[in-house]
Amino acid sequence: MFFAPEIELMPATESFAAAHIKPGLLVSTNYAEMLVKEIPAEKFAHMPHPKMNHPAFCLGHLSIYPDKMFELLGMEDRVEEKPGFEELFSPAAECVEQDGRYPEKDVIVEYFLDRHRALAEALPEISDETLQQPNPMEGRMRELFPTIGAALIFTTTGHIMMHLGQISAWRRAMGMGSAM
Repeated sequence: MFFAPEIELMPATESFAAAHIKPGLLVSTNYAEMLVKEIPAEKFAHMPHPKMNHPAFCLGHLSIYPDKMFELLGMEDRVEEKPGFEELFSPAAECVEQDGRYPEKDVIVEYFLDRHRALAEALPEISDETLQQPNPMEGRMRELFPTIGAALIFTTTGHIMMHLGQISAWRRAMGMGSAM
């Protein structure tokens, strides 16, 4: 695909995370960058419909998850939380029309890209044994994703694409064409 990064086949000695999770994460990250590239900064936190999440919220929300994965993987030294992002973009936060609370587009996009690329670079260091460990998260997240690997795969692929679909729909509602 034209938005896919150049990915070489992984040697048989590489971990599952490096061989199978990293390519999907890089494709998702590159697709996100394509989706938001042409969106004017002044429209980035605009809601064309009262129930439609805007790109600032979607990308801001996604940007907090690599650090959650670093914590889950025992790689706390890789965490680089952005002050205020958890409160603005957590699953419990409500998306609202820009009223001054959201950071500028460039801040959100750069943080999203930095955190996801940092996670992609760390994946080769994650052992298959770590991925097979029980998921220590509580409640529904443990029920849906019983292992660390299952949680990591969802967070680095399905979760990202769910919210990028929202950005794609937002683009159409704003009269923008396809990003591809």
